[in-house]
Amino acid sequence: MIYLDHAATTGVHPEVLLEMLPFFKDVYGNPSGIYEFGKDAKEMMERSRAQLAKTIGAKPEEIFFTSGGTEADNWALLKTSEQKKEQGRHIITSQIEHHAILRTCAHLEKNGYEVTYLPVDREGMISLEALEQAVRKDTILISIMYANNEIGTVQPVREIGKIAKKNNILFHTDAVQAYMHEKINVSEEGIDLLSVSGHKFGGPKGTGFLYVRDGIMLPPLLHGGGQEKNRRAGTENVAGIIGMGKASAIGEKNFEKNHEKLSGMRDYLIKRLQTEIEGCRLNGSMKHRLDGNINISFEGVEGEALLLLLDMAGICVSSGSACNSSSKSASYVLQAVKVPETYIRGTIRITLGAENTMEELAVFMEHLKEDIRYLRNGN
Repeated sequence: MIYLDHAATTGVHPEVLLEMLPFFKDVYGNPSGIYEFGKDAKEMMERSRAQLAKTIGAKPEEIFFTSGGTEADNWALLKTSEQKKEQGRHIITSQIEHHAILRTCAHLEKNGYEVTYLPVDREGMISLEALEQAVRKDTILISIMYANNEIGTVQPVREIGKIAKKNNILFHTDAVQAYMHEKINVSEEGIDLLSVSGHKFGGPKGTGFLYVRDGIMLPPLLHGGGQEKNRRAGTENVAGIIGMGKASAIGEKNFEKNHEKLSGMRDYLIKRLQTEIEGCRLNGSMKHRLDGNINISFEGVEGEALLLLLDMAGICVSSGSACNSSSKSASYVLQAVKVPETYIRGTIRITLGAENTMEELAVFMEHLKEDIRYLRNGN
């Protein structure tokens, strides 16, 4: 199998699995317990919290564990809106956010909030001028994703943070795709709230965290016990948290090496795609792009048929967001960046990982060219 869909999920790193195993069988105490057996689990969990905080320039007490990016996004939007409703009911986001943001905003609109959805240009970038113009006296939150999960465009986060701070507005960013691919510093970039999901960088599924800047008293989304300083009820997923912390340590250690490798493979593959296949269109920004992302459309090709043919050859790519893979409609992200109708349904997303090789990319290219010829010509 050649796996080229790392934006959907990554495999658990072998060192991560080894780190987790004792906490399923040997050190399984509840971290809320006052006895040593529970304290051992608590101590290791706190080490993970400190490690994760370090990777984004935060303090350990600003990290709150969640079940993943979706919970973190929902918590940030729903509870900021609830807390700030007396100050205003206006939120600013973009048209190309993950559904965890867009559908939460739609829910808020049904409950008396107003949402401005900023358009993006053909590269998927928001306009900072349009953002400034959208700010109102009753604006309470700006939520713009760090990098898009489909087309890989990285937003001008630092500049967005400055606009938010100047207008005394909280700034949340969904960094699920960007974490461990972009260097993030919440203080320098003016980020108040940030969402991360563990399975995107070699950690286990069902783990994530929400960074909440010190001083923001975000109410809990889940009610129950007093875990996470009374902010997130429910017995913590100790093994998962420890695995996520280990994955972040590995990613931090190998960041420069992985970034160079992924960027090089990405650029090599884009060049081959553009020179060897007629009628293809790269979607998203080339300059401001995640290191492992290639979103490309082929004229006159049905993307779903192409995915099936590649799958038959043992090659895994996707048509876009894994969370929306069952949808038959054209991607709203591709519509927002105005991909032409003759191309939009022939789109695939290739997302590379550190374990991929140039030999795998060469095999992929040969199958891809053969499959496109077949779909276009029937032979």
